[in-house]
Amino acid sequence: MQLSVATILKESAVRHPDRTAVVDGGVRVSYRALWLDVLRFAARLRDHGIAPGDRVALLLPNTADFPRAYYAVLAAGGTVVPVHGLLVADEVAYVLRHSGCRTVVTAPGPLAAVAEAAAAGAGADVLRVTTDGEPLERAVPRGGEDTAVILYTSGTTGRPKGALLTHANLVMNASVCAQDLFALTPEDVVLGCLPLFHSFGQSCAMNAALRAGSALVLCERFAGPEALALMVRERVSVFMGVPTMYHALTEAVERGAEPPGSLRMAVSGGAALPTALLERFESALGTVVLEGYGLTETSPAALFNHPATGRRPGTVGRPVWGVEAAVADPDAEDRIVFLPAGEVGEVVLHGHNVFAGYLDDPEATAAAVVDGWFRTGDLGVHDADGFLTIVDRKKDLIIRGGFNVYPREVEETLARHPSVARVSVFGLPDETRGEEICAAVVLRPGAADTPQDIVAWAREHLGKHKYPRVVRLFDELPLGPSGKVLKRELQEACA
Repeated sequence: MQLSVATILKESAVRHPDRTAVVDGGVRVSYRALWLDVLRFAARLRDHGIAPGDRVALLLPNTADFPRAYYAVLAAGGTVVPVHGLLVADEVAYVLRHSGCRTVVTAPGPLAAVAEAAAAGAGADVLRVTTDGEPLERAVPRGGEDTAVILYTSGTTGRPKGALLTHANLVMNASVCAQDLFALTPEDVVLGCLPLFHSFGQSCAMNAALRAGSALVLCERFAGPEALALMVRERVSVFMGVPTMYHALTEAVERGAEPPGSLRMAVSGGAALPTALLERFESALGTVVLEGYGLTETSPAALFNHPATGRRPGTVGRPVWGVEAAVADPDAEDRIVFLPAGEVGEVVLHGHNVFAGYLDDPEATAAAVVDGWFRTGDLGVHDADGFLTIVDRKKDLIIRGGFNVYPREVEETLARHPSVARVSVFGLPDETRGEEICAAVVLRPGAADTPQDIVAWAREHLGKHKYPRVVRLFDELPLGPSGKVLKRELQEACA
């Protein structure tokens, strides 16, 4: 089956050529102009040697250059490797080497220096987005089963894993989001404040908006008052964000900022939204909040509080069209043993949204996809009506401001500090970020480092979303009978 994510933009350019596709500051780009820019940069990529199936990394901010480059790589027949914008150069270099990217696309600004350093370490070339020259005659056809995007997600082994998302995965997810979940039309204006390198912002905001012919208003740096002003100015009708953003917007309105009168829907994902914050937001901004659930490996939308089938605050709703969700015995690792409604177990998913596996990691893929079901690692319970509530996490995942952080990766980095003897990393509740990263550290004999010293060192060696803002010094870490660190005791001691 011939199917390409590039078709999302191509078809909207045919149907809505003169409508605004992207708003980037004072620049408004029509669908016709955006598709022409994409074909021109696709031709540049082909001239640079990018062939169908080749992987191209994007290290770009939330500007119009992101969709230009994203769809250009796909139009050229390549595979997009979006890179997390908060990583340091060594972390980016790992992604380039692991994915086999020979080219990284970046833009002038702070990310360019990171891209240059990472490319030098990985033996890759650096390109800037250009929109001149002759355009590619037509997009290269791709099959639905071909890999469109490789999204890197941290793993419990401490190294990020590349999740392979197919063209069919992403086209279906964008279509379900645009048409069924959000009911987007060409009249809608979607605020694109979520990072486009992240699956939530990329699929649910960018791809879904462009699939529907809506306008995508980009926001490079999110701050509550400024985002509200942008929403008012552009008459934003659909907002998508993580709980941190909901907190900032609510606080800004409660302090006197003008709320947008055009907002018809707000979509929350990335982490659990406290019911109290949901209620405050709805009261302050006069709109409904619909919560959903998904993961990088599920393209990402998997469950949603669909307005047509009912909404239950505190839950993540029911499965989206074409997807099945169930709760299974978390201890039966080699098979799926379903549990009845009302029992807590591991959330498992099946459907068109489930990824094709992890790049060059058959063992991790086999552990994640069992009997055709993706094991999320999250613990949940569903009621008799099929609404799912996420109650805990099987894995030691920390979600800080909507970004996933795995403690093991942070621990391995901190363990390289010359003064650190032992370290354990975990999350602490935080009103603004959802969770804050805390490191419990035992210093080596004779070391006199302060917590502030360790935080400063970590800031230089970890991405901005990963380094611990809180460090507590201990004489020793509490251990269980098997020698495993008792993180719950540390959390209680540090809270």
